[in-house]
Amino acid sequence: MAERMSEENGVPGESKANLITDFNQPKQLKRNKYAFACSMLASMTSVLLGYDIGVMSGAQKYIQRDLHFSDGQIEVLVGIMNLYALIGAAAAGRTSDWIGRRYTIVLAGAIFFLGALLMGFATNYAFLMVGRFVAGVGVGYALMIAPVYTAEVSPASARGFLTSFPEVFINAGILLGYVSNYAFSKLPTNLGWRLMLGVGAIPSVFLGLGVLGMPESPRWLVMQGRLGDAKTVLDKTSDSFEESKLRLADIKEAVGIPENCNDDIVKLSNHSHGEGIWKDLLVHPTPTVRHILIAAVGIHFFQQSTGIDAVVLYSPRIFEKAGIVKDTPQLLATIAIGFVKTMFILVATFLLDKIGRRPLLLTSVAGMIISLMSLGVALTIIDNSDHKITWAIALCIAAILSYVAFFSIGMGPITWVYSSEIFPLRLRAQGCSMGVATNRVVSGTIGMTFISLYKAITIGGAFFLFAGVAVLGFVFFYTLFPETQGKNLEEVEQVFGTFFRWRSRQAELNRKKEGVKI
Repeated sequence: MAERMSEENGVPGESKANLITDFNQPKQLKRNKYAFACSMLASMTSVLLGYDIGVMSGAQKYIQRDLHFSDGQIEVLVGIMNLYALIGAAAAGRTSDWIGRRYTIVLAGAIFFLGALLMGFATNYAFLMVGRFVAGVGVGYALMIAPVYTAEVSPASARGFLTSFPEVFINAGILLGYVSNYAFSKLPTNLGWRLMLGVGAIPSVFLGLGVLGMPESPRWLVMQGRLGDAKTVLDKTSDSFEESKLRLADIKEAVGIPENCNDDIVKLSNHSHGEGIWKDLLVHPTPTVRHILIAAVGIHFFQQSTGIDAVVLYSPRIFEKAGIVKDTPQLLATIAIGFVKTMFILVATFLLDKIGRRPLLLTSVAGMIISLMSLGVALTIIDNSDHKITWAIALCIAAILSYVAFFSIGMGPITWVYSSEIFPLRLRAQGCSMGVATNRVVSGTIGMTFISLYKAITIGGAFFLFAGVAVLGFVFFYTLFPETQGKNLEEVEQVFGTFFRWRSRQAELNRKKEGVKI
């Protein structure tokens, strides 16, 4: 490999080695910082979704008091935004292939800005729904494009750390939404909830301007035939000069550009701009693509169907069912949820590239199962008691905090990391949009039915149901999910395609790699 790279660039092997050494020693830290900054700016778009989720948990109470909506109207209002996000998620794949990853992020912020303003000035249910629709489209764009851009700009050594950033900022946004609930709760009811929703427009302005300073994704640049620009970005975002060259060679191979082509601008066929992708994904997928698609859609399904949005969106109602009836204690307890989620997601970012995806994911889901069972038991006891049971209330609070902690340390970030890194380059944007679409459909369904669900099967029964789904998720992840830690995006594809036999495929690849080293 070293000889090939030397010949390709017209540099003798010994001189090349010196060049690599000279390049690495003074600049490696700087380049890691550059990739870090790009990933952070792109991922901050996820604050918009997090803020909306967090702020609606408390704002719904005041909206209902002010405009006298029924419980049915409230649960539709809360959850419908996730279904509206499907439009943005579905459009984002093709949009990002057309105008680029960076400008798609700017577009997401602009759309959400308009939606937040509409919600803040709403005077009735229909007006609010229009605002939810517009903001939902912006959220769909942001959810799809942020992890895709981050995965494509990140070096393999830090990809797990950097692609977990969208989940970090979702949690930061949730915490900000909870704090906003508390801060504006003392204002007159008709003003407080409007400020809660409307101030979400402010960060989108700064995010949109900040993203304009980022480089474009190197993989998108190669797909446009802009090899010179892609090389510049890869040099800045790789850990070493050699890694930059290898990443460029891998991307060129995936796009179909000859290895010895080093022109700054290359003319590509239309096939490299998105045509035929849905056919390759859904109509005639290879076994590898089918396995990847099942894994990506599956992890998004289980992330939401295990009840996280029920806890985050309806935490004041859950605390009320647990015996905490006053507004201020409910909102403070809700802030505790946001704080715990944010702290544990920060822990997860440092563990993803050290421990690996599988161990964290399986540990996370196992902890969620135990927490959901405990919450179901405590709420059932309280629901069937005619007096206040202090220990059961304490168990409810502990179980909810434990649940969000286990979710944030694995299931939360790994969903975005894993689904953004396993698709082949040409299928990545549309494949990720399918995962996001699944995520939003399930999230919207949970959000729009949770009140009706717990009224039908009791509040404790609802969480027993979520625990059962989590058990199914654990089995799914254990049997079908290969480890992707440390592999570059093109190597990841090689461990897929054998479904339940992926372990033997991984062992075979390891033996081949050891043979090459020897």
